[in-house]
Amino acid sequence: MKKDLIAEVVEVASKKKLFRETINCFIEAAKKESKAFGMKVVLAALVAALNFSALVALAAPAPSNTEWEKTVAAARQEGQVVVTGPPGADVRDALTEGFQKKYPGIRVDYDASTVRDFVPRIVAERKAGQFLWDVFVHGSGELLIPMGAFDPIEPALILPDIKDPKTWRGGKMEFLDPGKMIIIMTPFQRGTIFYNTSTKVVNPKEFKSYKDLLDPKWKGKIVADDPRRPGPGQATFALFALHPELGADFIRALGKQQLTFLRDWAQEVDLVAQGKYPLLIGVADFVANAKAKQGVPIGVIDPRQLKEGSDQSPADGTLALFNRAPHPNAAKVYINWLLSKEGQTIFTRPTGYISSRLDVPTDHAPAWRVPQPGSIKTYTKAALQMKDKDMLPLLQEVFGR
Repeated sequence: MKKDLIAEVVEVASKKKLFRETINCFIEAAKKESKAFGMKVVLAALVAALNFSALVALAAPAPSNTEWEKTVAAARQEGQVVVTGPPGADVRDALTEGFQKKYPGIRVDYDASTVRDFVPRIVAERKAGQFLWDVFVHGSGELLIPMGAFDPIEPALILPDIKDPKTWRGGKMEFLDPGKMIIIMTPFQRGTIFYNTSTKVVNPKEFKSYKDLLDPKWKGKIVADDPRRPGPGQATFALFALHPELGADFIRALGKQQLTFLRDWAQEVDLVAQGKYPLLIGVADFVANAKAKQGVPIGVIDPRQLKEGSDQSPADGTLALFNRAPHPNAAKVYINWLLSKEGQTIFTRPTGYISSRLDVPTDHAPAWRVPQPGSIKTYTKAALQMKDKDMLPLLQEVFGR
């Protein structure tokens, strides 16, 4: 038997980790025998080792996820999980029914509110020593981090595929903050300019840049979600502020267009659908999407045709675990379910969001929503600092308080 062939057998066996020393002994013995007999010895040793290895693998018990089983059992003892999330019947159903079906015996107590309304509420509760919530599914929630409302969420992640970096876009799970308290579940390209689809007042193909909003014909005809407080309007103006071809000069010019600011997303969409305003800047995507499904004539200008594109945002797709949660095990089970392929698929469909999981379908949303490399993220720490330091003073200068 040739030495190079012997070495090849040793290498294969070693890579398989199959009784390396035993096989080497067989090969050494084979070298001393005749060519034919040596070959038989080596092959017999290798086949025996492979067969024995396969038998050991079959006999070994499958690893049991005792931590997960114990957590689910404890969650059923708690009986419920208290979740705060965005409004909308479809969203409520997505965040409650699928989980309750998969984990009978654990009820989801769901409170629907906007993050801008929820923050003052949780501040008041905490001052009163009340700890009523388990899970946060909303906008970024960065305002709640300084007051210590959340626990780091990584210790609550149990299921293997959730902890596997290859599951997520960019090769890792994305967190909003360095303390890893808030997970970005749904980073997607936002719609920024909306219009009435039933009239001919707006030709969406004419918009090639946000600077087209400065056309004198739109003066006094634009409604916008108020950018002076947290929400989609603020995210849209953050895009304007951060983009090198727009910036403060563009915002000042836009201020001369006599914009009407509102603080009710449904009202904003309805005013455009009724034809009272032809254009809308920065409404909540899921509200416009839900109303469009109901037949309301509201459309979005494809951001891919705009020179500056659109910003990337999770909208109401961030996830956090409240500290001192009243139902800690149920909260863990809920978080792992929501981050699973099943949970993400159920959550993204009614919202039109795009999941950060690579295995979740995107066919429910328009192609322009899929995250684009290099797009501006209006939810990062740097963007949030810019809002507070530079943008909000600018908005108050241009639009008043």
